[in-house]
Amino acid sequence: MLGRRVDPSAARVELDGVLVPVAPGLVYYLLNKPDGVITTADDPQGRPTVVTLVPAEPRVFPVGRLDRHTEGLLILTNDGALAQLLAHPSHGVAKEYVAEVSGGTPAPGALRALRQGIELDDGPTAPAEVGVLAPGVVRLVIHEGRNRQIRRMCDAIGHPVRRLVRTRIGPVRDTGLAPGQWRHLTAGEVRALAAAAAPGAPPPGRRAEEPPDSGPAEAMPVE
Repeated sequence: MLGRRVDPSAARVELDGVLVPVAPGLVYYLLNKPDGVITTADDPQGRPTVVTLVPAEPRVFPVGRLDRHTEGLLILTNDGALAQLLAHPSHGVAKEYVAEVSGGTPAPGALRALRQGIELDDGPTAPAEVGVLAPGVVRLVIHEGRNRQIRRMCDAIGHPVRRLVRTRIGPVRDTGLAPGQWRHLTAGEVRALAAAAAPGAPPPGRRAEEPPDSGPAEAMPVE
């Protein structure tokens, strides 16, 4: 019904079948993480962390992790439900990376191996989308979230990563966001992320009082 009011603390709101986060106080930031910044809420060694690059209030947490020297897009939010949807490996949200590798452009056989799946010490990877952007520069899209997965895949084909940048999370990309800059995700981007993670799943909109992954930081996948 047009004009109908809802109680955001209790209502379940959908738009075209996708659940819409409406709880008050929820924020969604897209950050372009620079090299050398730690993806955690705080660091005992006093190194700069991603949360220092976004507003201090309300308190937010990163969704997933990028390792210290991996750059690129990272979502920070206090919406625990959406964070769990995006971070859970079973949901397979696509993540796109651009990797500058040593040893020049991988040979066709090496690229084919990446596309078919690479045998790593924790098992074979799922097939990846792979393309060559320039000599020694490879674009990869994966749907998994293992520790340092892209780096290990490239090591396995004999082309160690020299620089790694995440350029897309699900449907969200932003080529105009400079390193260290952030912006709010639009409502449409939040809905699209929820739909990409798990159509029809429990609604985004639960405030995160603790980091979305309750396990120890050492066990969280680092990409």
